[in-house]
Amino acid sequence: MDSESKWGPMTQTTKSPLTHVRHVALAVPDFRETVEFYRSAWGLEVVEKDAGVVFFGTPAHPEQYIVRVREDGDKRVDLIAFAAQDAAAVDALAQRLGAAGVRLVTEPDRLDTPGGGYGFRFFDPDGRLIEVSSDVAQRRARALEPTESIPQKLSHVVINSPEVRATKRFYEQHLGFRLSDWLEDKMCFLRVREDHHILAIGQGPHTSLNHVSFEMRGIDEFMRGTGRMIRQGKPPVWGPGRHGAGDNTFSYFTDPVGNVVEYTTELQRIEDEDWQPRTFSTAPEEADQWGTAGPFEAMVPAMLNTPDQGLWTPSPI
Repeated sequence: MDSESKWGPMTQTTKSPLTHVRHVALAVPDFRETVEFYRSAWGLEVVEKDAGVVFFGTPAHPEQYIVRVREDGDKRVDLIAFAAQDAAAVDALAQRLGAAGVRLVTEPDRLDTPGGGYGFRFFDPDGRLIEVSSDVAQRRARALEPTESIPQKLSHVVINSPEVRATKRFYEQHLGFRLSDWLEDKMCFLRVREDHHILAIGQGPHTSLNHVSFEMRGIDEFMRGTGRMIRQGKPPVWGPGRHGAGDNTFSYFTDPVGNVVEYTTELQRIEDEDWQPRTFSTAPEEADQWGTAGPFEAMVPAMLNTPDQGLWTPSPI
């Protein structure tokens, strides 16, 4: 097998070696306030901490941690981490990306973050740091009880790019993501397994984080979590409602540094290998099927966020 056929672009019929999104690592200037938000308001639990960094997990999922918050003078996304099916997939992806001229920040090796594992890091076309890993030790998990309104797992991450189609092609060709749907020509929803999307890419004037989404146990727990935030004086910037694309529920809030976070549930699953992507509009009845969330336009400034200050810069952790 020649190098081009072995390491050439993946196609829409290629099964991605990735399985899910592991965690999102955020750097923030308002460290104590942000840590307290994710712990006491948002409902995550501290699983490990050190000077200037806190790792958050959920008791309902075996992933070692799903959010990392690090103290820094700049607001940035340190990295987005995806899980690979095994160490062989990690090695193959690193070789594929290196052969394609993608800038690798670290080569495949043992990881020294909580849970360990085996992985590497690279920059995507917009300069955000991505980690791919396997063999991370799992935590003991339990099923959430009825009415327990804390996040069950990390559902998906949405990023903003000035070049949506070019960034989309990168994730498709090099990491095996598949297109599920479009929101007009402004946002594409990408999957690696059956979940409608674990990554979406929105059109923005700059590279930034759009939002991070957390899945709740069910509709009741989703509404209870939304209500808890409201009672604490943190009303949604949009929601509660139900999307067209993905058919999932949504309530969007902002954390203390202006990053948007979402409670969701019932994200659509795509098990049809012959799935044909659709295009949804931002018309009120498609942006919010329930008609309860309020104007979509009110959400746009928050989702555009501020420019990411950490592009093309390796994370110190």
